Amino acid sequence: MSARSTRRMPMDLAGRAAGLALLGVVLASCGNEPVPPSEGRLVGVVTVAAGQFSDDIQLSGEIQAKKDVGLAFRIGGRVLERPVNVGDRVMAGQVIARLEPTLEQNALAAAKAALEAARGEVSTARNTFERQERLMAQGFTTRPRYDQARRAQETGQAGLENAEAQLELAQDRLSFTELRTAVAGVIIARQIEPGEVVQPGQIVVQVARDDSRDAVFNVPAAVLDTHLSDAKIRVALADAPSVTAYGSVREVAPQADPVTRTFAVRVGLQDPPEAMRLGSTVVGTIELATAAIISIPASALTQQGRSPAVWVVDPAKSTVSLRDIDVLRFDADKVILSQGLAPGETIVSAGIQALHPGQRVRPLPQAQTASASPSRP
Repeated sequence: MSARSTRRMPMDLAGRAAGLALLGVVLASCGNEPVPPSEGRLVGVVTVAAGQFSDDIQLSGEIQAKKDVGLAFRIGGRVLERPVNVGDRVMAGQVIARLEPTLEQNALAAAKAALEAARGEVSTARNTFERQERLMAQGFTTRPRYDQARRAQETGQAGLENAEAQLELAQDRLSFTELRTAVAGVIIARQIEPGEVVQPGQIVVQVARDDSRDAVFNVPAAVLDTHLSDAKIRVALADAPSVTAYGSVREVAPQADPVTRTFAVRVGLQDPPEAMRLGSTVVGTIELATAAIISIPASALTQQGRSPAVWVVDPAKSTVSLRDIDVLRFDADKVILSQGLAPGETIVSAGIQALHPGQRVRPLPQAQTASASPSRP
C-alpha cells in the first residue's frame, strides 16, 4: 500500500462520521416536529345531558288487611259453641259463635202469649165500643158509658201494639244468640272459648276483611323526611320476588314505636295477587326521584385549587377552559353535580392530565353522552 492511499483513509472516515451526524440531526428534528395548531390535542369528550336520578330504599314488612272487624254479641250469655278458629276463611252471613238460647226462647214464648192476650182484650173492647156506639145513636145509653168504651178500645189497641213490639224484641234477642259475620274474610284472632260468659259488646273474634290489603312497613324517621307520600312503592314477596304489586302510602303513624323508634307506614296495594296472603313477608322498594340533575364520568373530575373542576370545551374555538363545579355526591364511576354545568356543554373525560387553559383539543372518535342515571346509594 502506498503512502498516498494511507493518508486518504482517515479523511474518508471523517467524512462518513460527519454525514451520520448530520443525518441524526435531521431525524431528530423530524421526530420533534410540533403538531400543527389546527389539529389540537386528542382527548376524550362527553356531552352533558340532564336526567332523572333516583334512590331506591328497600324495607321489609308484611301484608295486613286494610280493615279489621271485631265481632261481638249484642247480648250477654254463656257461649255454647264457636265453630271457627284462627286462620279459617269465613263468608258473609256465616255463624261465628252461639250463646245458650234458653232464656231468649222462654222470653219469646212469653211474648207470644202476651200478644194473644192483648189481641183478646182488643177484640172485647172493640165489640163493647161498637155496641155502645149503636146504643148512643138510638139514645139508649149515656155519654159516660160511651166514652168509657171508647177509652177501653184505645187502651186495648195500645196494649196490642206493645205486645207486638215485645214479640219482635224477643225474636231479635233470640237471633242475637247467633253471632254472624257481615263481611267475608279470615279469622285472625279469637278472644273467647265455649263455656265462657260474655258481656254485650265483648269482642269474640277478629276478622280481616278480604276486600283490600295493605303492606305495612316500619320506616325510620329519616325516610319520612323525603317526599314519601309522592313515591311509587314496589312490593314483592320475600320468598318469591317475581310476585309483585304497586301501591302508594295510605297512612303514616303519628307516633314512633317506643322500642324501635320507627313509624308504621301502611301502603295501599293496587290489585295485589292472590299469593300475597295476610301475614306474608314482603320487601318494599321506594323509588324516590329527584329533579333534573347532571352526572359526569369520574375520569372528567380534576381540581382547581381546593375546588373540584372540569375542563369545558369551547365548541367555536375547540379550546378548553377550567371551570369549578359543585358536587352533590360521589359514586363508583360517576360524579353527581348540583351545579356548575348546563345541558349541551361538552367536557373532557379522558386526557385531562396535560391540559392547560386555552389549549386546542380534538375529540376522539368515540364520543359519549353524560346524563343522570338511576343509582343505588
